[in-house]
Amino acid sequence: MSTLNRRGFIKGAMLGAMMAAGLVTGHVFAADFPTAKVNTTGLAVTDTTVKVGILHSATGTMAISETGSIQAEKLAIEQINAMGGILGRKIEIVQEDGASDWPTFAEKAKKLLEKDKVASVMGCWTSASRKAVLPVFEKDNGLLFYPTFYEGLEQSKNVFYTGQEATQQILAGVDWIAKEKKAKTFYLIGSDYIWPRTSMKIARKHIEQHLGGKVVGEEYIALGDTQFGSVINKIKLKKPDVIYAAVVGGSNVAWFKQLNAAGLNSSKQTMLTISVTEDEVLGIGGENLAGFYSAMKYFQSQDNPENKKFVEAFKKRWGKDAVIGDVTQAAYLGPWLYKAAVERAGSFDVDKVQAALPGYTLKEAPEGPVTVEANHHLTTKLRIGQWGKDGQAKVVYTSDYIKPDPFPKGYQ
Repeated sequence: MSTLNRRGFIKGAMLGAMMAAGLVTGHVFAADFPTAKVNTTGLAVTDTTVKVGILHSATGTMAISETGSIQAEKLAIEQINAMGGILGRKIEIVQEDGASDWPTFAEKAKKLLEKDKVASVMGCWTSASRKAVLPVFEKDNGLLFYPTFYEGLEQSKNVFYTGQEATQQILAGVDWIAKEKKAKTFYLIGSDYIWPRTSMKIARKHIEQHLGGKVVGEEYIALGDTQFGSVINKIKLKKPDVIYAAVVGGSNVAWFKQLNAAGLNSSKQTMLTISVTEDEVLGIGGENLAGFYSAMKYFQSQDNPENKKFVEAFKKRWGKDAVIGDVTQAAYLGPWLYKAAVERAGSFDVDKVQAALPGYTLKEAPEGPVTVEANHHLTTKLRIGQWGKDGQAKVVYTSDYIKPDPFPKGYQ
């Protein structure tokens, strides 16, 4: 090895070690990381660019929830590119629309991985869409950053889950509402697919077996359905202490408006929802859910320097009336975690990137510092927000850090 080559090799090795230790956060030059060395598996990585996929519902009933994720991921990527990209390469976005249709998500995931050869994908919202694409990512050894709170009971080497799983949201949230409101009776309602059904199964077990409470009703409404009159009449008859809700997408607008019209507002009824964020409130209207509670890990109103910078940048990019919900913030984490993983690995190769991320703490997350655990989930906090008429939530409770446990004993 010539003296010049040896110097280059040592320089690259030292830089890689410094990035792995979190000591280098500024510009990194692609020349220090030759493409042939950092891309040995045929991904869409050149000397100047790396392709990353965005796969969400830009149309259909889930667009009300997923548009914020698209915006957050694009903002993060623009910020990363302004810093020089990843290993000196600018991120090129390849965006696909899952169109609120689970087979379409699988088809688009296949295209992104097999045709576009993207190095990673930021995507999905519903558990149904994630379950649809998971076999594709595992077969093609792709890398998915999934932002939504979900039911748990899953772990894949091909997925990093930047939202919260059931023990961090469902169990901790039900514990809070039961104690805070001295609640004994619960009425469960959700949209009819895997996440709400599994979430309610977990919630029912916890209410009945651990809290000594009683579930007095359980209903599921077809995704996109807007007729809630029958359910509302049943709730009026049962008079539960708490409505525990996981209605998603466009259905939320009809659900809350019809509740309000029927007189079941927060002065008459306590509700804890695990599916309403600021994104949904835009469509629902703050006046229709004022006083109700959501269990999330993030609310736009959080008062810390990182969140203030994030909210300011988001509104500057997407308009002063833009709002930021829990999943939107979790989606924003995806590109930053991917950047950190690649730089820690000194490579875009998926296996090396996967291995490099566990143990990493993203200190600048708007929600507060989060740590990636070996099970590819994040250690984070639960927050309970109470909605105001202005569409923002006042944080009334913040838990300690909760380590992720996607397979909780006794709840499977």
